[in-house]
Amino acid sequence: ADAIHPGYGFLSENSNFASICESCGLNFIGPSPASISLLGDKSKAKATARKSGCPVIPGSEGIVASLDQALEEARKLNYPIFIKAVAGGGGKGIRIAHNEEEFKKLFAAARAEAEVSFGNPDVYLEKMILHPRHIEVQILGDKYGNYIHLGERDCTIQRRRQKLIEEAPSPA
Repeated sequence: ADAIHPGYGFLSENSNFASICESCGLNFIGPSPASISLLGDKSKAKATARKSGCPVIPGSEGIVASLDQALEEARKLNYPIFIKAVAGGGGKGIRIAHNEEEFKKLFAAARAEAEVSFGNPDVYLEKMILHPRHIEVQILGDKYGNYIHLGERDCTIQRRRQKLIEEAPSPA
């Protein structure tokens, strides 16, 4: 074998696995280890998108390390607000605060869950959009610089912030 396709799920999102493949002389069919690592940190991914001119949902500029800093940011955003783990995924590491009283209780809980689930307690804030559509576009590229998109898909039907159905093309 000269290449490994990780499928979907944890191996496809593991920069260490991609690095090991490269160090063993195997082509990893997926993003580079650096890209996987960058996108695995939601706060850094959002900052990168912002720097490239891509519109992003209003939120904190990076992680919020203390309750005081988090409250200051939350007051700028207005409620409801997501408290999100930077290393989160699969619907884990997200809390919704509808007011400041809830926020104070949920901030520590979100950090604790992030630490237990992902080994990283860092969180950031994001304005909650009511009744959103979750639309994704998948891009496929090769080592020769050829890229295509595979159309859009609607991933709005979710349970506990985990996708249940991906519909393509999107009806939205």
